[in-house]
Amino acid sequence: MDTTIIVLELQQQVALLAARVNELLAQNAKQEILIKHYENQILLLKRQKFGQSSEKYSTGDCHQLNFLGEPENTPIPEPETEDITYSRKKRKGKREEDLSGLPVERIDHELPENGRGCPECGESMKDIGVDIRRELKLIPAQVIVVEHATHAYACDNPVCEENTGGVTIVKAESPKPIIPGSLASSSLVAHIAYQKYSNGLPLYRLEKGFQYDGVIISRQTMSNWVMKCAEIYLLAIYLMLKTFLLKESVLHADETTVQVLREPGRDPQSKSYEWVYRTSGCCENKIVIYDYQETRKREHPEEFLKDFKGFLHTDGYEVYHGLPPDIVIVGCWSHARRYWEKILKTIAKDKRKGTDAERGVAYINMLFDLEREFKNLSPEERYKARLEKSKPIADAFFAWADKLSALPKSPLGEARHYALSQQKYLENVFLDGRTELSNNRCERSVKPFVMGRKNWLFSNTPDGAKASSVMYSIIETAKENGLHPFHYLKFLLETLPNTTTGNLEALLPWSVSLPEVCRVTVK
Repeated sequence: MDTTIIVLELQQQVALLAARVNELLAQNAKQEILIKHYENQILLLKRQKFGQSSEKYSTGDCHQLNFLGEPENTPIPEPETEDITYSRKKRKGKREEDLSGLPVERIDHELPENGRGCPECGESMKDIGVDIRRELKLIPAQVIVVEHATHAYACDNPVCEENTGGVTIVKAESPKPIIPGSLASSSLVAHIAYQKYSNGLPLYRLEKGFQYDGVIISRQTMSNWVMKCAEIYLLAIYLMLKTFLLKESVLHADETTVQVLREPGRDPQSKSYEWVYRTSGCCENKIVIYDYQETRKREHPEEFLKDFKGFLHTDGYEVYHGLPPDIVIVGCWSHARRYWEKILKTIAKDKRKGTDAERGVAYINMLFDLEREFKNLSPEERYKARLEKSKPIADAFFAWADKLSALPKSPLGEARHYALSQQKYLENVFLDGRTELSNNRCERSVKPFVMGRKNWLFSNTPDGAKASSVMYSIIETAKENGLHPFHYLKFLLETLPNTTTGNLEALLPWSVSLPEVCRVTVK
């Protein structure tokens, strides 16, 4: 074979091998990127499952930045100190404070009169002191049957009967039943609603608990009682709370899923939604409203908020951004921070310093640090302080994020995209001193529903889901206003059957006319 041909073939093979090597190197590089990505995802999932869920952070976790966005490395001089002496009233121990609001039952353990003689000389001994030991005694709930015996009276005077053409009968007054023909009482229905909606106890567990106490009440009966009371009595309070809510000028909104088995025209597995609306920290009267809807479409918040004008705190869900212009959407800086924290948690602690993820978290943490400084300021003072101190930090953060180079689908690219796409709404916090930096307030109000859903799992019918919305609204609003949910529900169900619509305002959770038993002193 000609030597030239052999050389050419060898050159072709070398070229093919070189191309193959380059192809494998490129493939290997892609695989390394994917492996790193999946390692980060596994680490993040492990942290989400087993790590701390709180968003609290230590200022040492991320180095601070100055308002121009550069690392703050200037040493801080030690402050001068001085000795101050003062006197104060001696504090009670924590146990004494915890027990101070509870009734006390004292049991004295004494020697009998004939047993007080001195074992040495026989003389009578005197009491020289008492050793007090405390314990908490629980008195279990008791179910009793209450019989309302309503007496009727008839006049047996023949003259009266002759004059009136019949026997005169007068019946004694008695309280109206909350559900005619049933065994339901205000305390029983309040207990069922309190256990399910406040303590997350499913009705089948309540049913079993009643059985242990010798009471047979089916879960279907309990469900019917709650639904009827919600519709007949508590819906009026719910609608009045909604009216007061929409009069406010600063609100929060969020939503979560709920499964309703028997929705017309939908599969049992379909996702429905519980929308949550609540007042902000600047509002005098605290209100939380839950609104069940079949979908997550814009039409639902549009309908609910049609009479509202003002600031609405939300997450980045785009449905809120299409609301009427009278509603100014205020973005959530906590949501923006979570994208950067998500990346930071995938990096070993000793390698975090100087990373883009650390820098993004540090910017936003500075805003929250300042917000804590502004906590006790008036809205007007907070507005000015934000413009002076917080706004330059936010501007530096967005300028830095805009210049950041990152692949769109990478975690860093997603963090950058969220920040820049939400910039308009995140910056709205600087428009008014009454607004808040995050939507965490509403997320905390969503949590009781989510925790309860883990136990009772689903609603059977739309009517049941609507009744749950009413119950959650009244119970969570009661908690926000320092009321005990059980005692407040019991009071409402005792009072509403005999109350006219014009007197409902006196029954709202912030009313000064509520009985003292409804109030809780939270330490």
